[in-house]
Amino acid sequence: MQITIDETNRKREKQLKYNQENNITPAQIRKSVQAIHGQTSVAGMGKAAQKAYLENEAPDIAADPVVRYMNREQLQKAMIRTRREMEKAAKALDFFQAAKMRDELFALEKLFNEKFN
Repeated sequence: MQITIDETNRKREKQLKYNQENNITPAQIRKSVQAIHGQTSVAGMGKAAQKAYLENEAPDIAADPVVRYMNREQLQKAMIRTRREMEKAAKALDFFQAAKMRDELFALEKLFNEKFN
């Protein structure tokens, strides 16, 4: 720990000497909240934040009336496909889409259990 403190003090002395030689007065950085949010991808979330609470652009698979008439194998394939899409969205860090796919998967599993159990 002492080594780290000594190194910090050495760097600080070097910086102060440089500032005096070059007539530099350190000043606080002043930015507006909007400027900071514009620089960070997490805080602003770009287009994802704008579309977060809008209605779905495409209907859910589970809400599709055709799904009610699927046989066991077709419904299982739809659940596998939905799970893959969910995992793909999560891997791409698109958590809104991943959550949508998760909810859709739950709806498909519920329908499957109602029909075949």
